[in-house]
Amino acid sequence: MVVCCRTLSLLAVTLLGAGADAPAGRVIFDMDTVTHPPGEFAAGDRKVKAGTAELAEGKFGKALRFTFVEGARGGFMMGRVRDASDWDAAGGFSFWVKGDGSSSWGGIELIDRDDFSLRYGYCFPIDSTEWRKVIVPWRDVIPELPGPLVEARGGMPPHRFRYFSFGKWYYWRDYPAASYAIDQVALEPTIAPDGPPEDAAAPDLSRLREKLRHRQPITVVTMGDSLTDEHHWSNRHVVWHRLLAEAVKQRYGAEVKVVNSAIGGTTLSQNLVLMPRWSKEATAPDLVTVWFGGNDWDSGVRGPRFREYLRLAVDRIRRQTQGRADVLLMTTCPSHGRWDANGELEQAVRDVAGEKHTGLADVAAAFRKAGGPDAALATGLWADDKVHLGAKGHALTRDTVMAALAGEH
Repeated sequence: MVVCCRTLSLLAVTLLGAGADAPAGRVIFDMDTVTHPPGEFAAGDRKVKAGTAELAEGKFGKALRFTFVEGARGGFMMGRVRDASDWDAAGGFSFWVKGDGSSSWGGIELIDRDDFSLRYGYCFPIDSTEWRKVIVPWRDVIPELPGPLVEARGGMPPHRFRYFSFGKWYYWRDYPAASYAIDQVALEPTIAPDGPPEDAAAPDLSRLREKLRHRQPITVVTMGDSLTDEHHWSNRHVVWHRLLAEAVKQRYGAEVKVVNSAIGGTTLSQNLVLMPRWSKEATAPDLVTVWFGGNDWDSGVRGPRFREYLRLAVDRIRRQTQGRADVLLMTTCPSHGRWDANGELEQAVRDVAGEKHTGLADVAAAFRKAGGPDAALATGLWADDKVHLGAKGHALTRDTVMAALAGEH
């Protein structure tokens, strides 16, 4: 029997019960030997092993049980692909996992055969202590650094992958001790799509507005970087999404639950890798906000690539929530020293919002109403570093989002 894991991840991931058949495609790693020995990670001035990789009873013969030590930031169980010549013809890959029952997550990283900057990530649950099969379409293997999306033609072709490791890179920010067993990593010749069609037109914020008109409670997921991360130093006393929850309650009489998934210092694509993590708390949120750009620009992402990632973000949000969530894209916020430099990222947000029929909060335009960077600084829109938001910047962001929710232009 096929069980769709709606409470864990509603991307194109299917978890299959232990009675399912063996893989339809070629086995990449049978895990009957230690194919993925532990690597090392930096802990202060020391190098520490990521943990242990030991043979255990598997779904099919033997399996590899990976036990990660606490704090294994960038620590991987490292595997090398012998032959990927037939990967382009496959829809993706699958593997069997038996977790430790915890609420933690496992990670996979695939790296190009020649260029180590072409790194791609995937996130999967380990909360089941029974064997489950995870099916991963290539579209859900996401660039961790600027790079093309995984596609046989016109993108990153799967046959170029050479390194296939289990672990978590630096942007995960969560490295508890964890253990899980992996068996039979295999190609999947075809993978049926799930969720609503990715090119289907969807309402912008009409469903959300209807709920607000009826004073119904709503859940909002806020995806972002340090401008949204409530743990960042600049947001300790005030942060725009908390102000937003208060404003919605005051204006509409609706209770707002905020699920803040933002991580300071990260990019849009890195947060797309980690999207399944917020699905446990917000299986079907009413609204998902997407606000990135500063770190993306610093990493080398420019307008065309940002458009690709934004389109993917909207598609993945709609698939993960089975089309239940409205999406609000927010334009990249200017800083004092980069007042006009991010213009192509801002325009990418506007373009994708129109193309994908999402809501749009044009924060960049709202900031520029101040007249210029010095005038915006004098207004108090930024914190002392002239990059992150000051109290008035948070308030202006709240007001801009509130106007978008109300359909005011």
